[in-house]
Amino acid sequence: MYEDEKFAKRLAQLRMAKGVSAREMSLALGQCNSYINRIENGKSLPSMTVFFYICEYFGLTPEQFFSYGSADPVLSAQLAELFLRLSPPQSRHVISIIQDILG
Repeated sequence: MYEDEKFAKRLAQLRMAKGVSAREMSLALGQCNSYINRIENGKSLPSMTVFFYICEYFGLTPEQFFSYGSADPVLSAQLAELFLRLSPPQSRHVISIIQDILG
């Protein structure tokens, strides 16, 4: 799969997980109503500036956006943010729970 196809698929995945239409997202980013639809259909790619706005829209870093192995990078980002607020003993406890869940 070409990188632009991965980008389009990831964008659609994130948008649908957020529960917004392509039109709503386009307008929220200050673009024409078909902007996101054109990206998702492989007809165009965003400029770097708009890409950063897209990341901000989802609450992701560019690295998290391109972390294709993560099914829900928004949830992963929220988890990481919360994890950083834990004390070392709390962190070890959470790690233990996750390891137990994963078997």
